Amino acid sequence: MDDFGRLLAAIEESLGIRCGQYKEDYIKRRLFSRMNATDKKDYADYHAYLLSNPDERERLKNALTINVTKFFRDPEVFEAVKRDLLPAILKKKSRIRIWSAGCSSGEEPYSYAIILSELSFFNKDMNALIIATDIDREILKRAAEGIYERPALENLSDSQVRRHFTKRPDGKFEVKPAVRERVRFQSHDLMGGVPASRGLDVISCRNVTIYFTDEQKNDLNRMFHGALAPGGYYIIGMSEFLGKEIAHLFKPYRPREKIFVKDPAAG
Repeated sequence: MDDFGRLLAAIEESLGIRCGQYKEDYIKRRLFSRMNATDKKDYADYHAYLLSNPDERERLKNALTINVTKFFRDPEVFEAVKRDLLPAILKKKSRIRIWSAGCSSGEEPYSYAIILSELSFFNKDMNALIIATDIDREILKRAAEGIYERPALENLSDSQVRRHFTKRPDGKFEVKPAVRERVRFQSHDLMGGVPASRGLDVISCRNVTIYFTDEQKNDLNRMFHGALAPGGYYIIGMSEFLGKEIAHLFKPYRPREKIFVKDPAAG
């Protein structure tokens, strides 16, 4: 095993990150960034530094799992969710379960929670829960706090900000309890299986698999297909695509917004 391989093995053991779930060029770019920041010349030098510095292990973990996001990122997607997808589910049942996979700092699951809160005015019997998962425990703590800078809210209307957030003395905005109580955050490795009982109504995994190999994407999509209820919906990022090997598992629902519906006949 070469120095790069030994470093990857150390990362997997000490950080709990499966390096194989990332493309090699991606993980090398992140490593080079941290090596430059710590003035380490090669993989062996950085390996030794990583093992002796807990703070650097946390910085590297954040660098490998970083995800830029905001509330209602790609507004047209969330408009389709609010106008078409969730009402279609609510016509059939009042219990809704959504999995936000790779939720980062919480903007995505809270966006779904805001939509559900607004729909609840017309659906008093609604029982909705969003399971929000990420591998980064530190960013999950921030997500659970529900405190954001104003730029993260730029896609929300002023009335939405007033209804769903409290402005703090420091100028930041805190998600109100009525929205936060719909979201359950938990640490989870995407390649480790489903974090909840199957029969999910919606799985949202957006802008996460861009770092995965094609084989890993296919494995993940098969898992998502099995976790969805018949007729359940799968939402991916605007720049992402379903591979040819697994495309038959899902039918287009709103293809422009990258929303698909599970084909129960496919296996």
